[in-house]
Amino acid sequence: MQAVEISSFGAPEVLRLGERPVPVPAAGELLIRVGASGINRPDVLQRMGHYAPPPGTSDLPGLEVAGVVEAGDADALARSGLSIGDRVCALVAGGGYAQWCVAPAEQCLPVPAGFSDIEAASLPETFFTVWSNVFDRGRLQAGETLLVQGGTSGIGVTAIQLARAFGATVIATAGSDDKCQACLDLGAHHAINYKSQDFVVEARRITDGKGVDVVLDMVAGSYVAREVECLAEDGRLVIIAVQGGVKSEINAGLVLRRRLSITGSTLRPRPVAFKGAIARALRERVWPLLAAGTVRPVIHSTFAAADAAKAHALMESNQHIGKIVLTW
Repeated sequence: MQAVEISSFGAPEVLRLGERPVPVPAAGELLIRVGASGINRPDVLQRMGHYAPPPGTSDLPGLEVAGVVEAGDADALARSGLSIGDRVCALVAGGGYAQWCVAPAEQCLPVPAGFSDIEAASLPETFFTVWSNVFDRGRLQAGETLLVQGGTSGIGVTAIQLARAFGATVIATAGSDDKCQACLDLGAHHAINYKSQDFVVEARRITDGKGVDVVLDMVAGSYVAREVECLAEDGRLVIIAVQGGVKSEINAGLVLRRRLSITGSTLRPRPVAFKGAIARALRERVWPLLAAGTVRPVIHSTFAAADAAKAHALMESNQHIGKIVLTW
């Protein structure tokens, strides 16, 4: 099969199309003939040598795919309610940039009715991540306010739509007026241009001084102290990436007085059972919203697999709104 390999760590140009054996599904796994592969920021970090795949995982990049089930563990298929020939999308810990990919059956979901492989491949990584962090760890409830840092990223466009669908008020940040408008078009109630406005001042103004209940942060670094400042009493800060650095200095007095919670997580190394529980929640709570069109995939660009380097260059430029997807 063809696969996109990391020939050496470095710039996007190190991604090369190569030949690999078709993987063999193990117990509990399915073999998927891939139609499209989603691109995510962790793929970029892996290409640069900063995010090694978990032990025992394919060295190929790629955390989400969509395609057709071609083979697999019969018992796992039965338990998941899937059959050979079904169209699925799947979250994987690696190996997604390939024409064939194995995935734990528990991490596979049916392609929503009417969705293309491109649309379906854009779902797993962001939807699993947002559900786990905003709704499970962040405990966002209807009537509360969510601040999404980076509202036009793949994570951002998903968080905006899901939070709004479940009755929260959404404030999103973005780096230009055009991107702020895109956040509003996706359902954010408010958008803050972080290059021309102070998101702490704006968040407190929008909430009449109360502050926000949950912050979804992909920056960390110096942002953490400022996010603590704009949290309401009993507020929750959830960190899912550290693009701004791993060190932060905060006002611990605010944490005490406002009873704040600071948490974070990475999804890739978590066990299959954990990810399977998220998949079941998504299938029950979110997949009907996708089928109804209440929540929709946002695709910025697609690239042929041979042009994976161009796709990574686009992601690093931060010019995209929504997802970037490879096609096979």
